[in-house]
Amino acid sequence: MGDSFGQWGRIALQASVVINNIGVMIVYMIIISDVLSGTSTTGVHHRGIFEGWFGPHLWNSRPVVLLATTIFVFAPLVSFKRLDSLRYTSALSVALAVVFVVITAGIAILRLIEGTAEIPKLFPEIHEINSIWELFTAVPVLVTAYICHYNVHSIDNELEDRSQTKPIVRTSLALCSSVYVATSFFAYLLFGEGTLSDVLANFDSDLHIPFSSVFNDIVRVSYVVHVMLVFPIVFFALRLNLDGLLFPTSRHISHDNRRFTIITVSLLVVIYLAANFIPSIWDAFQFTGATAAVLIGFIFPAMIILRDSYGIATKRDKVLAVTMIVLAVLSNSVALYSDAMSIFYRKVEA
Repeated sequence: MGDSFGQWGRIALQASVVINNIGVMIVYMIIISDVLSGTSTTGVHHRGIFEGWFGPHLWNSRPVVLLATTIFVFAPLVSFKRLDSLRYTSALSVALAVVFVVITAGIAILRLIEGTAEIPKLFPEIHEINSIWELFTAVPVLVTAYICHYNVHSIDNELEDRSQTKPIVRTSLALCSSVYVATSFFAYLLFGEGTLSDVLANFDSDLHIPFSSVFNDIVRVSYVVHVMLVFPIVFFALRLNLDGLLFPTSRHISHDNRRFTIITVSLLVVIYLAANFIPSIWDAFQFTGATAAVLIGFIFPAMIILRDSYGIATKRDKVLAVTMIVLAVLSNSVALYSDAMSIFYRKVEA
């Protein structure tokens, strides 16, 4: 963006990464609090792991659990100045995600064989025009799931052999896509219409299998640790882009300990406070996914093609770029409108 559109292009990209990553990490914190402390966002209380083990107490409430997680887990992990330092925690996070998928798939298949699983609806019910608009609210979530562009250059810079970049990116996308599809398919098969926006909150009930509570805890613990280990990867790009936005002419942040510490602590505080006040991951996903994530994943790449600074884009490339921009703007405008109206009606009904 900086090469194609100059200073304002760079600023727009960095600002979008900052907004997107803050939103994603707020979602991560909300997931952690839902799993460990419980959630009541749907009107029905779903017990967290600590509440299930020890009962409700002040020490396992949402603010306290998130504060302890921030201090004892996130703070040490985000203190590294190179992505390479997080290679082992990243590998462990992938393994834990696979554990989650395997167990969820196993339970769903077992219940299908036993005939205790309810076959969920395959298609949405459309009663009125508003039902059609609500379908678009899933778009920002899907977009956010596949936005990983902000770390590609950082990884590329730290690779000894840069020819490995493409295979690494393709393998990562294939692995993530497989996990996403498997998670959504088997979770919906398992819980049907009762599937929550944070599906981990569903694992507080009887799964109608032997050792149900044990499997519930294994699934939730494995995935919450996975989220904790992914957090510093996203945070790395957030800190780097925020520093570039605020101090574009200064030396690299990794060489300035004072600036590194101030930005790191400030971001952790902002994310922690936001996670305590935003009730649902759906709301955070909707607004960041329909704005910053769409810019990063669709609009900015299309704009670079249309700008064509080096004269290498074909007519077909430019037609696809225009199409991508139009579809992104229309679908996510509808998603933003639908989500804003649903929040408004929730407040009116309350």
